[in-house]
Amino acid sequence: MKSGRLYLIPTPIASGPVDDTIPAGTLRVIARLRVFVVEELRTARRFLKSAGFPAPLDECRFFILNEHTVREDTGEFLKPVMEGMDAGLMSEAGVPCIADPGNNLVMRAHRLGIPVIPLSGPSSVILALAGSGLYGQHFTFYGYLPPGRKQRTDTLREITREIRQTLRPQVFIEAPYRNLQMLETILECCPDEMILSISCNLTGSEPYLYTASLKEWKGIDRTHLHKHPAVFILGTESPPRRN
Repeated sequence: MKSGRLYLIPTPIASGPVDDTIPAGTLRVIARLRVFVVEELRTARRFLKSAGFPAPLDECRFFILNEHTVREDTGEFLKPVMEGMDAGLMSEAGVPCIADPGNNLVMRAHRLGIPVIPLSGPSSVILALAGSGLYGQHFTFYGYLPPGRKQRTDTLREITREIRQTLRPQVFIEAPYRNLQMLETILECCPDEMILSISCNLTGSEPYLYTASLKEWKGIDRTHLHKHPAVFILGTESPPRRN
């Protein structure tokens, strides 16, 4: 029996009409799926409804894949695919497997010979880097930095050394309720001449994207960043273009 396919389904990164950021082709694929692997059932169902999903959701099969999922259990998630059904791996926001669970499931699919098909949609990391003004030829994505203050400080100092050595922008994210703590730590332990870009609510009705030196950031009101999912990019001025 020929297996089905595993589609990687991006979801909006800000509130607003789904078809503003999710392409029509992606929505057409979603509409014919009946098996989904999701982080949280309620938000997944809400997204499908907003995307105009044509079938009763109670007729669909949902598997939960998040930080509490036992890795060995994910084998069950691909059984419908091995039986010939297509399935969708869905992120809570943005592209699956980028600072989100799911890569182990994708790797398992590859090992089983299941075609993996990423679908088009918004990525907050790529949009933030593109709009930052920082050098985008090479960059490092850290995901979440350690939550403890000392570990976070040590990591930021390591990031600073890497920027000086490689000139690569360093991209990372934080839990929204720790945005201000992260920013304060950056301002305390990183050199004033470093460039910091912070973005949130990109593709939303009130997007925020600001790039400035750390010295300038010290004089900027930043309270509005609290509890908003944000992308931080730390770097330096772009190197001169070689002739």
